[in-house]
Amino acid sequence: MTTQASAPSPLVLVLGEEELLIERAVRSASDAAKAADPTADLTRIRVSDLTVPALAEMVSPSLFAEGRVIVLESAHDISQELADGVMAYVKAPADGIVLVVVHSGGGRSKAAKGLPAALKKAGAEVVECPKLTKAAERESFVRNEVRRVGGKIDGAAVLALIDAVGSDLRELSSAATQLVADAGGAVDEQAVRRYHRGRADVNGFAVAEKAVAGDKAAALESLRWAMQLGVPHVLVADALADAVRTIARVSGAGRGNPNQMAGELGMPPWKVRKAQGQARGWGQDGLATAMRVVARLNAEVKGVAANPEYALERAVLEVVDAHGTSR
Repeated sequence: MTTQASAPSPLVLVLGEEELLIERAVRSASDAAKAADPTADLTRIRVSDLTVPALAEMVSPSLFAEGRVIVLESAHDISQELADGVMAYVKAPADGIVLVVVHSGGGRSKAAKGLPAALKKAGAEVVECPKLTKAAERESFVRNEVRRVGGKIDGAAVLALIDAVGSDLRELSSAATQLVADAGGAVDEQAVRRYHRGRADVNGFAVAEKAVAGDKAAALESLRWAMQLGVPHVLVADALADAVRTIARVSGAGRGNPNQMAGELGMPPWKVRKAQGQARGWGQDGLATAMRVVARLNAEVKGVAANPEYALERAVLEVVDAHGTSR
């Protein structure tokens, strides 16, 4: 007795701007359709290249009911007429057709901005694909990628991999997959450094650790090496901000068992334990100053500063100076 594949969702809304996640969502919808009908064709078209009559032809039932996956890309640029056409179709979708609408979540026109809500109301399966801009989000992504291919990775290795590879999700995914294969499933920091020599040796987290420890000479030396090795400015800034904010959160939570505090603070026990040690050299005034510095630096490395390297060096010096400041 054969098991029939479950019917794919006839309407899928892929919402967000992260390209890798969007590609995976589209592939998943296509795979689901092909599992139900191996002959299903995939058609991808930007809404700016589509007319209402062409849409009507694409979604009209065929004589032999062949399966089809139709992907409307860049739906945040949709016109009012085409949006009306899409909504008219989804009220009475044709059998065997999977309509995938890829939308950034924004849009210039009223029709474009309102389309996601209208599709959700129509019962669309929603796949969220937001840009991963925060350090914690990228760390979670790496862990999930390693888990997806059957591996395990510890916290220190996650941080080392991000600094070794950068913030591009495709590169992180590829590196994580390769590391799991090369390391036999269990990935630790030594494995990352072994397979990603160079930038992993001097990275944003190395700079941050020296800075929050108040070691001016070592922090500046690490920063200069990182710049020479091509570590992106934004990754160094992210690492510095993450270190300062983590110390501030752990310090504000008071003393306690790292394993118990981890759940309350939403971070792994090893990170709490490390921050507890780092927090001993910080007072509340110093932390407040450092928080202002990393907030300013975030804007500077993303285009505000004319010279991001100078902005990084100044921020590192200010964080070092804030270390040990009295309460």
